[in-house]
Amino acid sequence: MRPQLLSSPHHQGLLAATVSWLCAGGFLLLTTLVPVRTALLGWTPAFWLLAAPLIVLLALQPSLPQQLLRRRRLQRLHAVHTVHGVIWH
Repeated sequence: MRPQLLSSPHHQGLLAATVSWLCAGGFLLLTTLVPVRTALLGWTPAFWLLAAPLIVLLALQPSLPQQLLRRRRLQRLHAVHTVHGVIWH
């Protein structure tokens, strides 16, 4: 049985909240306001600030990694063709 898809506005809201959560967590870890690992909590801050929103994001958009890889391959192919054209012309 296939799970029911969420309604579009609800799905978009969850997606926006997850991306915001991931960006805020990355910002906090990069600016060292929150350490990645602590003696008391272990890896818990890193999990809740990065891993948990990534898991939720992949649950909401399971095809996201494939889309990102496809886009990266196309950019790489475009860059190779551009460099090749510059060198030989």
